[in-house]
Amino acid sequence: MRSILNEDGSCAEEFLDLVPDGDLVAILRAIALNRVMDRRLMTLQRQGRLGFYLTSTGEEAVTVGAAYALRKDDPIFLTYRELGALLWRQAPLNAIMNQLIGNTQDVNKGRQMPVHYCFREYHIPSVSSPVGTQLPHACGFGYAARLLKTGQVALAFLGEGAASQGDFHAALNFSGVLNAQAIFLIRNNGYAISTPESIQTRARSLAIRAEGYGIAGLRIDGNDLLAVVQAVKEAAERARSGGGPTLIEALTYRMGAHSSADDPARYRPEEEAQQWEQFDALARLRLHARWRDVWSDTMEEEAWADAEKAVSQMIADGERWPPPPVESLFDDVYERMPESLRTQKEEYLRFLREKKK
Repeated sequence: MRSILNEDGSCAEEFLDLVPDGDLVAILRAIALNRVMDRRLMTLQRQGRLGFYLTSTGEEAVTVGAAYALRKDDPIFLTYRELGALLWRQAPLNAIMNQLIGNTQDVNKGRQMPVHYCFREYHIPSVSSPVGTQLPHACGFGYAARLLKTGQVALAFLGEGAASQGDFHAALNFSGVLNAQAIFLIRNNGYAISTPESIQTRARSLAIRAEGYGIAGLRIDGNDLLAVVQAVKEAAERARSGGGPTLIEALTYRMGAHSSADDPARYRPEEEAQQWEQFDALARLRLHARWRDVWSDTMEEEAWADAEKAVSQMIADGERWPPPPVESLFDDVYERMPESLRTQKEEYLRFLREKKK
């Protein structure tokens, strides 16, 4: 398993250029913002002000690090746990909040579940609930990028559970055959909701599956941001130069529940979570920044205070807007609404009017 950071936060001098000092500070601030958003938004869900939420606490080295290593025009095919990639791409917080609560300002018009983001201007295709469907999409984009010579590389995130889906096989097999400019990055956090990796495969790793598809594959320490950046940069350079796709398995840990509808205490021991805390990605990166003398207590306090302020403003702005009008449910299904749908719309609106009486 590839790792760069030492226990004391140090690293070999040859790796310092992977993330310059200024970028390291910006990444630490992005991760702090990610954690504040996770905590505050999960609280909103518990208060009944948000329908659903998933956190990414503990996995930010993978999500932020991968986004950092790409070009800005490289599309990132997300699942629903890569908020850090959105933050690094500088997607506006109010746009993220609008999507989460599905108000009138939501670009998806309130028709998607929370955390199912879509931002064309930031090269973030729409998140889809079915597990693994983003993988063939990334393969197709990577193939098109090769044919059209755009120089772009598609990166698709997935959890280790998605590696048990048929779309995983199809995507990697076609990517290898078509020499697609694509990267498939597994956030192996140990659990597919409540199903441990140990009962999903007998293979010694998921990365070795790359051999069967004739593509490059490697396993990295997913809580080591420098290792993530190096692996993704190498994979992107390989793809752009015609060397084909790469499968990266990043070992990390989901510090919270799978989602707001999950209770991890029912299927994993508390001792396990406590053991993983010592490998927390944020703590390790903070230690590294202090070792490089670019991070201080004052900067730490400012980062968290700024994040709290930004999230408070984000929530307030998002909750100012009402939900989309009910009749908009029938819009955009057809270019020209057929009579059958028009009749359904009228019947439904009549039902709602009578219900109010």
